[in-house]
Amino acid sequence: MLNNSYICAIDIGSNKISAALALIRKNKISNIFFDCFSSRGVKEGVIVDATELVICLTKILKSLKNKSGLKIKFIHTNFSGKDISTKHSHAIIPLAERGNKVITSTDIATANEQARILGSSLEDEIIHVIPSSYSIDSKSNVINPIGLYSHRLEVDLYLVCARLASLQSLSRVISQAGYEIRSLSFSGLATSRAVFGIEEKRGISVFCDCGSDVTELLIFKDGLLQSIQILALGGNSMTQQLSEGLKINFELAEDIKRSYGIIGDINNIQEDKEILVKKDEFYKPIKQRDVAAMATNSSRLICTQIKEVVEPKVALHEIDHFIMVGKTLLTDGFIEMMESVIGMPVAIGRINNPQITSLVKENSDLSGQKYLTYLTCLGMICEDLENKAVGNLALVKPAKNLLIKTINRFKEVYQEYF
Repeated sequence: MLNNSYICAIDIGSNKISAALALIRKNKISNIFFDCFSSRGVKEGVIVDATELVICLTKILKSLKNKSGLKIKFIHTNFSGKDISTKHSHAIIPLAERGNKVITSTDIATANEQARILGSSLEDEIIHVIPSSYSIDSKSNVINPIGLYSHRLEVDLYLVCARLASLQSLSRVISQAGYEIRSLSFSGLATSRAVFGIEEKRGISVFCDCGSDVTELLIFKDGLLQSIQILALGGNSMTQQLSEGLKINFELAEDIKRSYGIIGDINNIQEDKEILVKKDEFYKPIKQRDVAAMATNSSRLICTQIKEVVEPKVALHEIDHFIMVGKTLLTDGFIEMMESVIGMPVAIGRINNPQITSLVKENSDLSGQKYLTYLTCLGMICEDLENKAVGNLALVKPAKNLLIKTINRFKEVYQEYF
């Protein structure tokens, strides 16, 4: 399945760049190495300073090389932010002039390719092609039509696209750092791959990745992606409110949020309890209640905006699983606030791949909830390991090898007539 001796995945975010390198032995992971550095040159998922990002990538990949002893050339990386767009594309192909014929993998590939071409544009690059449904004659919502008889075949594809100019910029940055992109994934989709198990693929699941300045919302039905929504908000929104309210710089506000940003009932905090903050050359006392009140109001606003985006897509009472990831969740009381706003239990996403779970448990650097930093990287590793389409619908890629293509065609002809 895999020819490489390693899988190297890089998660490029606005606040951090995290990386994971999995050693592959006999198609299984034998070891994983991790590292994480502060990010520069990226804002809201978009590259704003290529030089700074090249320096960051060079630094983290050099660290992984030293830890693993491997020479890294190819990397898997992610794409997110406001330059992501989605669309549906529909195609119909005839299968027989008269009567019906059995649907083969070639027919599926032809229909998918036709829909992909119809959904293409000069400004965007398609990075994920996900079948939403197939229809044969009068039957709709067919999960896998291979082997069924029909006169015609219809497909509805859900296309995840990225702005071409932004992709070209990312590719150039990776190249300048001395590496090549092996594959590109939408962040939220890759992360969901790491945390979705069998249970999460049943019914309606909402997956929410609350990052520093971008929140990604994905809605799945029976494991199939139905919708992607990207919100320009995250943990930095809370920090910014503290910075403005307390009249301190952003970095200091971030430190205070992490240490004292308790979300919830501020009456549990003593009224006279204070925090000493260094401002200029002096120390300024700040009431911890004020910090908690600002953090609570800001987090309630974030959770309310998330709810307002989800509700038009799916009724809250129909949701079977609401799963969240992202370092914003580490703020004390955030999960409870989200549960209060949407009126249902919220689970923190956990790694579900058995190979990866056992290795992560052995790594003390990922104890507690530190693994959240590397979920997107681990998701990209899962994608490469599985090497198949997202969801349960058939997404067949045409064989490139002429001999394999001939053998497959022979099988299809045999199926059709015998």
